[in-house]
Amino acid sequence: MIDFHIHSVFSDGELIPAEIIRRAEAIGYRALSITDHADHSNIDLIIPRIVKVMKEIQPFTNVVLLPGVELTHVPPESIPELAKEARKLGAKIIIVHGETLVEPVKEGTNRIALQSDIDILAHPGLITEEEVTMAVERGIYLEITSRRGHSLSNGHVAIMALKYGAKLVINTDSHSPGDFISKEFAIKVLKGAGLKDEEIYRVFQNMEEIVRRKIS
Repeated sequence: MIDFHIHSVFSDGELIPAEIIRRAEAIGYRALSITDHADHSNIDLIIPRIVKVMKEIQPFTNVVLLPGVELTHVPPESIPELAKEARKLGAKIIIVHGETLVEPVKEGTNRIALQSDIDILAHPGLITEEEVTMAVERGIYLEITSRRGHSLSNGHVAIMALKYGAKLVINTDSHSPGDFISKEFAIKVLKGAGLKDEEIYRVFQNMEEIVRRKIS
């Protein structure tokens, strides 16, 4: 399993990074990114600490560790600037908290995020045709999620991505130990979103592609 969307105690998760990594290692994760929620107030606090702990632990684990961040509920106009800052601070994976159906994310977040230097648009809700086309043009991945609530629009995201050729990933948006999933369960989530076997295979290939690109 590869998972690019996990939260630690540096935002609203329950576990310190070392325990996240150990628990993921114990259930067979191949790669992960810790992507705590950030805005202008804490981005310079979170990312350097995740970079540091992953650098210290990486020699002692086979799990590929990619420091990251999730830009969350910030004014859409601020996303490009914060994404640039996140890169400078060492974030390998930049996620933007998309326009999920279950939170009051400001309208326009999806669109401006897709114009920014990010890797993944998380749980993008009722993403539009224009926005999906932007994701394709910019090489930004769209997230299918196993997270309760956010997963309500998985089917819509999958349909739109398949129609326009956008690349999909599956993440957990983990906040607690019980949120981690096996690859077998991830396959069930993808099937529940309407993907066929060949399409599911491509999702996992997309995730391997991200790992290879980020460690090269």
